[in-house]
Amino acid sequence: MATIVPFKALRPQAQYAKQVASRPYDVLNSKEAKEEVRGNPYSFLHITKAEIDLPEDTDIHSQKVYEKAKETLHAYTQREVLFRESKPCYYIYQLVMNGKSQTGLVCASAVDDYENGIIKKHEFTRPEKEQDRISHIATTGAQTGNVFLAYKNVEELDELIEKWKKEKSPVYDFVADDDIGHTVWIVTDDKTIEKITALFAEKVAATYIADGHHRAASAAKVRLTAAGDAEGAGYFLTTLFPASQLYIMDYNRLVKDLNGLSKENFLERAGESFEIEKADRAVAPQQLHQFGMYVDGSWYKLTAKPGTYTNDPIGILDVTILQNNLLDTILGIADPRTDKRIDFVGGIRGLEELEKRVDSGEMKVAFSLYPVSIQQLFDIADSGNVMPPKSTWFEPKLRDGLLTHLID
Repeated sequence: MATIVPFKALRPQAQYAKQVASRPYDVLNSKEAKEEVRGNPYSFLHITKAEIDLPEDTDIHSQKVYEKAKETLHAYTQREVLFRESKPCYYIYQLVMNGKSQTGLVCASAVDDYENGIIKKHEFTRPEKEQDRISHIATTGAQTGNVFLAYKNVEELDELIEKWKKEKSPVYDFVADDDIGHTVWIVTDDKTIEKITALFAEKVAATYIADGHHRAASAAKVRLTAAGDAEGAGYFLTTLFPASQLYIMDYNRLVKDLNGLSKENFLERAGESFEIEKADRAVAPQQLHQFGMYVDGSWYKLTAKPGTYTNDPIGILDVTILQNNLLDTILGIADPRTDKRIDFVGGIRGLEELEKRVDSGEMKVAFSLYPVSIQQLFDIADSGNVMPPKSTWFEPKLRDGLLTHLID
């Protein structure tokens, strides 16, 4: 069963919350982050992507970057932009995007649960990305990146959290520049804290990583470093959402070339596994096993032919069908994790982003996919398998900086 504990969050003074709150470090490159913080000295990106405050030729994985992050974190606390909670608490975090609300519980989850499979994974991680966050955590003494976990609904938990929201005032309540609303309540009552802890220990058999595989792996591996002796290193920062509230968006693909094929030969080869229809507008798939394809200024609707895929939890995924029957066999992309010819675009950017990058000549062909369901994610994680890379895109994203877990 799931082990969670309250923690003393490092968090911003209310008047600084909107300025401090930043998009996750891994959805922006250094150039984008530098532009985003322009005119905002309090953005948490100064900590999570500290290279933006160093010379442009600085290696973003150098120790200088992590030391700069530590320095800035200390400066924020000294200037009382950030302060540490006086007692361990739970935090309720509501996000609202396009009128749709979802509410999660911010807590510290046990590293032992991650190691023992109570916290379930559905993706492989890359060692170089893990090492970046290991160094960041070990140097700063802080877990700045939140791991987004899902769990199967527990009615009593749902009711308790909703009751707290209705009866208590939030400590933060603002709409960010991207029009996403962020509201945070603090659960300070000891009996309520004990009840929440007990409900997870008694009724939540497993939690599932929805977003943040690298953050979770890095936090777990910090225990193997010198920093692992710190008091809080046995836990890591998580926000847990009941499955019914989550929204998974499509995660689309772009490929640089047709692997030496003419457009005609490429369409002919694709027709062996897919029914192909030319479309008069952008194709956003409306059901499983349907795909959109944009090439040479035209959209096509592709439908996987029966018998060209298997019905096991991995084989039935659209990302698997596209990978096995087109990206690998026709375009020669055997490993999408390492092949430089492929790129991935979260559905939040829209189909216009696919058109733009193909029309610019940067990419040759784009594919839009139907989103993976939360039940598919659970089924694969429960089976002990992993999804192909870049299968799920969750929105809205949790903001960094509102709640940080210190390990020392």
